[in-house]
Amino acid sequence: MKFFVDPGKRTYVRRISFKGNTRTADEVLRRELRQMEAGWFSTEQLNNSRDRLRRLGYFDDVTIETPAVAGSTDEVDINVTVKEKASGNFLAGLGYSQSDGIIFNTSITQDNFLGTGKRVSLAFNNSSANRLYQLAYTNPYYTIDGVSRGFNLSYRSTDFAELSTADYLLDVGRAGVNFGFPINDRARYGFNIDYEYTKVKPGGDPSLEIEDFVEQNGETFHDFKLGGSWAYDTRDTSVFATRGIDHVASVRASVPGSDLQYYKLNYRATNYFPLTRYLTLMLRGEVGYGGGYGDTEKLPFFYNFFAGGMRSVRGFEQNTLGPRDSQGDPIGGNLLTVASAELIIPPPLDDLEKTVRIAGFFDIGNVFDTKGLVSDPDTGFKFSELRYSVGVATTWLSPVGALSVSLGFPLNDKDGDD
Repeated sequence: MKFFVDPGKRTYVRRISFKGNTRTADEVLRRELRQMEAGWFSTEQLNNSRDRLRRLGYFDDVTIETPAVAGSTDEVDINVTVKEKASGNFLAGLGYSQSDGIIFNTSITQDNFLGTGKRVSLAFNNSSANRLYQLAYTNPYYTIDGVSRGFNLSYRSTDFAELSTADYLLDVGRAGVNFGFPINDRARYGFNIDYEYTKVKPGGDPSLEIEDFVEQNGETFHDFKLGGSWAYDTRDTSVFATRGIDHVASVRASVPGSDLQYYKLNYRATNYFPLTRYLTLMLRGEVGYGGGYGDTEKLPFFYNFFAGGMRSVRGFEQNTLGPRDSQGDPIGGNLLTVASAELIIPPPLDDLEKTVRIAGFFDIGNVFDTKGLVSDPDTGFKFSELRYSVGVATTWLSPVGALSVSLGFPLNDKDGDD
């Protein structure tokens, strides 16, 4: 058997042009492209460029055409057409959350400030459980190589009794700077430095766990914290993805000499698998662990992980799973294990495909305290304590923001579960 190979000419890219970006500068789009002008044409790099533009979150749609250059047998042009969406908004209104109740919020946010790709936000939120003031700024291209730099200043006051957990108030003020460094087209690592002021106020009838912590450590703390993160993202779009993975690992710790000495580790993985043209399987898992060091015996209770509710095991009330303090209230734990599987189906109308997502889900998880509570030292990890639920969920990208609703049915709830 003989094989004959007839090599053809390489195809080059003559010109790349953009259309539809009336607010966004060409530079913001061009720096995301991995297909270069005057370079060899690559379908892989072209698809990678399109995905990077979609993940920016500035556009409702991104399409790319590659017409041949008239009079040339080895050149093409690349025409990128984008449909911009509102990347900045002024919001003032009322909302409702199952965990926070009625929420008043007002904010000014620009994800694409003046078309430069920089993010600026100023926010004030107020609910029965939380009061938040925040000012943040991020430049995703602080350097031409894609190193990002951001600043944040915030103050949050939380009444945890309103969140179905232990009875205490927590005030946290934070100021910090963060940097992000590209590893390659899909991966980044980040680094942040923060100063944090924390004041914990026990409720009128505090639990033994809260009393024990305050007796050993006090109520007011000044901490300096270092954090690091790694992210790997191959999703086809940042909203309503249908393929790809999104993995994030992070570590955060207070530096020696801080009033509280502790650390927290977290890893979250989300995978999207297209089963057919219309069906997508989403698998998501998260694990977190924290502890104390030096003079701090264990992870401070107000930095505990929580489970139950919309973002973890649906069908159980927000934050109510896991260990309970001496008063019978959920207090969270230093070990988090949750996972979810969703079968995503298209909405009944094709016109809603980009704004509505429907899914059937199976959730599993719980939180544990590996160090034990004052009132119950037997709170470590047990497979028998994992909770399961099934249900249906829908998300609508409404003109005023994303609205998510789920109906969950617990499969193995036990006495005391909410």
